[in-house]
Amino acid sequence: MSSPSKTAVLEIARGEGEQKSEWQRYEVPYEPGASVLDGLVWVREHLDTTLAFRYSCISANVCKECVMRVNGVNAYACTERLRPGPIRLEPLASKSRLRDLACDTVPPKERGRRQGGKG
Repeated sequence: MSSPSKTAVLEIARGEGEQKSEWQRYEVPYEPGASVLDGLVWVREHLDTTLAFRYSCISANVCKECVMRVNGVNAYACTERLRPGPIRLEPLASKSRLRDLACDTVPPKERGRRQGGKG
């Protein structure tokens, strides 16, 4: 990678479960073609190991693990491009937040099975 000439800012909703989010800003190196997911991984590797988010890049756009709200719109972090300036990231509104950007992805009908229910 060549040295970045610009900076992207990730504004991330942090918190657990139903608690109110606290916004935290992270400056990340901007490289043309980099994804929002690349920026999140950079934050976790270089700035904050406690940041929680999901991804599973086995096959592009198939796994759906990295979907989150990017600037108010549901999007895949792996395909959404990083850009100079602020990018606002939130967990999905339609899912239960576990922590930060990580949501419960288990379908409601299967939750009982995971907790020892019939199935």
